[in-house]
Amino acid sequence: MVNTVATPEPQLLKPGIKAPVKETLLTPRFYTTDFDAVAQLDISANEAEIKAVIEELRADYNRHHFVRDDEFKQTWDHITGEKRRAFIDFLERSCTSEFSGFLLFKELSRRLKKNNPLLSQAFEYLARDEARHAGFLNKSMADLNLSLDLNFLTKNRTYTFFPPEWIIYTVYLSEKIGYWRYILVHQHMQEHPEYQFYPLFRKFESWCQDENRHGDFFKALLRSQTKLWKDWKAKLWVRFFLLTVFATHTMTVFERASFYEVIGIHPRKYNQRVIQETNNTSARAFPLILNTNHPEFFWRLEQCSENNLKIAAIQKSNLPGIVKFFQKIPPMIAIVWHMLLLYLIKPIETENTRETVL
Repeated sequence: MVNTVATPEPQLLKPGIKAPVKETLLTPRFYTTDFDAVAQLDISANEAEIKAVIEELRADYNRHHFVRDDEFKQTWDHITGEKRRAFIDFLERSCTSEFSGFLLFKELSRRLKKNNPLLSQAFEYLARDEARHAGFLNKSMADLNLSLDLNFLTKNRTYTFFPPEWIIYTVYLSEKIGYWRYILVHQHMQEHPEYQFYPLFRKFESWCQDENRHGDFFKALLRSQTKLWKDWKAKLWVRFFLLTVFATHTMTVFERASFYEVIGIHPRKYNQRVIQETNNTSARAFPLILNTNHPEFFWRLEQCSENNLKIAAIQKSNLPGIVKFFQKIPPMIAIVWHMLLLYLIKPIETENTRETVL
């Protein structure tokens, strides 16, 4: 067991429609970017690889995968208590994340159609996949008598602006870490079918290949932009985004540990394996990766998580707002301090070993 917080009861917008989870640093975000700058990207340095990945996307290997077969057609009222709350929370966050990707990719496809038709086509395929994922997850929520109003989310969610370079870094990492999250759950379910309490888990093996192909596209796009991987500034940014994604993942897994415990997964071991595999995979795209074997690496990530849980507990207390504000300062400073020390751990250079990375 790890320290965690109880999953709150779902709040409703109206009967059957779940109110979106409150936006925090850990909730899935909606992004926008400089679409004109993306349209002007010169991808000639890696165009052959980009075209090859687009052909993979065009093949649409999962076009018949997202089918709600007879196994879904039953009542799920027996899923109750913390299991139900934790599963709904997992479905909502996953659906919101996939829908966020759909909105960004769809807008990129629309905006790039005239000036960069090749990339426009790629983003159209990415949007197709993300829409399928979001829709399938939302229908799974409906089996538990709830669903998200995706139109409401579109109009009411805060949109965060990221420049194209940040979008490429973060989406590459989110797709690759998504692959490892799904495939490790799938492998666990294969070994322990007694935890497979809902048929969605049976879809993860093929599903995660969509995440993998999406990551491959962003890897090819990243490698076409020399400034994103070759100079010293790029190396600093790569370290920053790797660390940010890994810290966010750690905080989220520990904050939602009850879901993983419900499906028989040890949150700490799962978090470490996901991060290690994603870090190793990133060697294919980035000029360096983080030293996850450093004796302080995971300990400091977990210290960030512990302080995040303290902040969550303070926020849920009945104390006056001004008292909460001052009580949250020490754990916030602690998170920043541990992140800084993690950032300063010497990374592992990968450019010279790229040909040996599997």
